[in-house]
Amino acid sequence: MLIRLSIKNYALIEDLQVRFQEGFTTITGETGAGKSILLESLGLVLGKRADRSALRDQELKCVVEAEFALDRYPALKTYFTHHDLDYDPLTILRREIQPSGKSRAFVNDSPVTLDVLSGLGSHLIDVHSQHQTLELTDQDFQLHVVDALAGNSELLNRYTADRELMLKTRKELELLKKQQEEAFREQDYNEFLLAELDKADLVIGMQAGLEAEYAELSNAELIRETLENAQQLFQEEQYGLLAVQGQLNQLMGKLSSFGPDYMALQERIKSLYIESDDISEEVNGLLDRQVADPARLGILSSRLELLHNLQKKHSVGQVDDLIAMREALRLKVDQTLDLDAEIQKQELVLENLETNLAVLADTIREKRMEVLPNFVSELRRHLSGLGMPNASFVWELLEKADFGRSGRDVLELKFTANKGGKYGPLKKTASGGELSRIMLTIKAILASYEPLPTMMFDEIDTGVSGDVSARMAEMMEQMSRHMQIFAITHLPQVASRGQQQFKVYKEDEEDRTQTRMKQLSQQERLHELAQMLGGSEITETAISHAREMLN
Repeated sequence: MLIRLSIKNYALIEDLQVRFQEGFTTITGETGAGKSILLESLGLVLGKRADRSALRDQELKCVVEAEFALDRYPALKTYFTHHDLDYDPLTILRREIQPSGKSRAFVNDSPVTLDVLSGLGSHLIDVHSQHQTLELTDQDFQLHVVDALAGNSELLNRYTADRELMLKTRKELELLKKQQEEAFREQDYNEFLLAELDKADLVIGMQAGLEAEYAELSNAELIRETLENAQQLFQEEQYGLLAVQGQLNQLMGKLSSFGPDYMALQERIKSLYIESDDISEEVNGLLDRQVADPARLGILSSRLELLHNLQKKHSVGQVDDLIAMREALRLKVDQTLDLDAEIQKQELVLENLETNLAVLADTIREKRMEVLPNFVSELRRHLSGLGMPNASFVWELLEKADFGRSGRDVLELKFTANKGGKYGPLKKTASGGELSRIMLTIKAILASYEPLPTMMFDEIDTGVSGDVSARMAEMMEQMSRHMQIFAITHLPQVASRGQQQFKVYKEDEEDRTQTRMKQLSQQERLHELAQMLGGSEITETAISHAREMLN
């Protein structure tokens, strides 16, 4: 419910502060007094676009604030949570336009985008005029009305949740199938690469051993010749290393008994002799091992060539990298086989979800079918009292193949205002005035079934007779028992039905004109209605008629 509106420095408004009550409020004023300015400024806090040309004083910023009581809209807490806003039962929407033209929006002093402000505003106020009836011609809105009458809210919540899960499952299934297609395209090549790596019998660290053995076999002659020369240096009878060290050992042995220093020196020479003898034996062993083996050398050459080719092919430098590549390929090949089972599993899940959704959609459709005849009948009855006695509707509830946001139904509501007239879509067959009355009727019916935002009707009674306007006012008054209603009007039949009445007027102050707005007292209302009835000259008859209207 809108409880306060503050407008500063907008168009003809310098500083306007006004508070509203619940129920039915009427707003009157002469043409050009600024009622449209009031709506335009309110539109700013509902997320409408703006520019600096609307500033009354181009050097000052424009600020529009609207305060709302949210007690009747507990579901809005979800909107606040979703957009990370602080919820307050008394919420203030504020819009500022700087002299530079830059605009800022706030909800409870938290900066928000225009989209967030607009989304919240759409839940709080519904501004309706003869030129704003596009919603009525929208099939989703028509279905929403039927669902409200059918009590489909809980079913639709379940349907929406199941549909989201179904769409998510479909997306996952499409991704799995895409992965499978890509895997199948690569499968043959991956299997070939894996077989090639498996055949190589790769072992961690094998390359170093193969390269060492290859180096030894490919240099066998040089190694043998070198070892033979070394052995000769060890074993030569007179001047060989072992012979010389043996003589030195005998010589120093004569001195070992002359003290510990000589004994230590003799022990070192003895150790040197033993180590040299051991080395000589090892050289002998290596020499005995040196046997030319062309066959083995060929095997090693082929093995190393295979490893080098595989490393080049896979752009790696180690056998360990080839082993990692082999295991990755094995995983890919195995996953391709696993994907088929996963796809079958997901297809079964999707089938069950679609079956459940179809049952829900059928139930929703049945409940819609039940209420549609009464809904159309109710529309005709109300419109007859609004000067459209021959208004007639036919409806078709068509079923589509896929699951839409509101089920599988497409509602086609067709209309004619004349007897024997050709039925057609509302947007093609109904005039602006007719659409306004149809919308008023639909909103009046809806008000009994679901909480609606504050409704502001902007001169929707234009061009109708006194009797019709009185009936429209009666409908708005009945709606105000469930919600807050505003009606901007030029007709006394409507203005008199409000629980409170405001007047928008212009006032010259010094050299500037300002738009002002005030709540009328009972006596001021009487005077205003009499003026609306009789013009500028207020007669006793007009006063009497106005008093009768108010009573």
